[in-house]
Amino acid sequence: MAPTLADLFHDSSALREFVINQGNGVKGLSELGLTVLPKQYIQPLEERTCITNFVPQEPIPIIDMSKWEDPQVAKSICDAASKWGFFQIVNHDVPVQVLENVKDATYRFFGLPAEVKNKYSKEHSSSNNVRFSTSFIPHLEKALEWKDKLSLSYVSEEEAYALWPSVCREQVLDYMKESEVVIKQLLQVLMKGLNVNEIDDAKESLLMGSMRTNLNYYPKCPNPELTIGIGRHSDISTLTILLQDEIGGLFVKKNEGENWIHVPPIKGSLVINVGDALEIMSNGRYRSVEHRAVANRSNNRISVPMFASPRLVDMIGPLPELIATGEKPIYKQVLYSDYVKHFFGKAHDGKKTLEFAKL
Repeated sequence: MAPTLADLFHDSSALREFVINQGNGVKGLSELGLTVLPKQYIQPLEERTCITNFVPQEPIPIIDMSKWEDPQVAKSICDAASKWGFFQIVNHDVPVQVLENVKDATYRFFGLPAEVKNKYSKEHSSSNNVRFSTSFIPHLEKALEWKDKLSLSYVSEEEAYALWPSVCREQVLDYMKESEVVIKQLLQVLMKGLNVNEIDDAKESLLMGSMRTNLNYYPKCPNPELTIGIGRHSDISTLTILLQDEIGGLFVKKNEGENWIHVPPIKGSLVINVGDALEIMSNGRYRSVEHRAVANRSNNRISVPMFASPRLVDMIGPLPELIATGEKPIYKQVLYSDYVKHFFGKAHDGKKTLEFAKL
């Protein structure tokens, strides 16, 4: 028998059974017709998305990639990575239809019955590379996040065709393949900004040897001001490439203590942000910054981030080319799998993961 709303509101174990164990996610919770937010999703006051914190500020840079090799464009990319850690790109090489297709595929996956999505949960998935989940790490969080997610780590096309859900498989593969061109362009520019003029196979593997795409779903929320879609964090990637829908909901914090800055959706654009791995490898010259996503009262919304990262077996630290010039390292060498394990061993907590790598 399906639980009643009263069951879910007053019994945490019933809510977790429905949302997490049965695979209904917050989408299933939202579709029960909630008029108020269950207490399990009410964030501490300091984490809530109070609208008064969203004052108009200088927007994040928007960069035209049509002439990405032009020295002025290259300078704007490096400046954005060092001063902001975030920027939007337009006129890039990823076809708009590929972006529209992966958005449609995201809605198709989350439109599947709960029992089908649940086949990809931690308890039932045949691979760690395919994982359906809700919130971030539910058993470690004081308050749950208002988000469902499908995470797809790329190993090979053969594995993707064998294990990824068929309703989104080809669209995600196209998105990853087309975006790889842009990622390589950006990394070429960013490495030149560090006086690393050649990206050989070993360097490319270090920078983007692992590729993962998440399909994020944020259902309508009765009290968005009390909760969060994704809590404040910095990514652990080298670079993150984010596709927003037209609803939007991404906010970034340029500097500690400053207000949150909204990143408005621009049709056909991609949002780029520096991850912790690149901050570490650039010895702090390029910055990963805190960001979060808000819930929405009126609309379901989606986003599709792609993470270009080192491989788990890689050691990451300030690039030897920087240290060879006499630059003093501010980060130590760490095994990337240890860094990832540390990040996923706690709830979202801003940029605290970076302290794990500091000297």
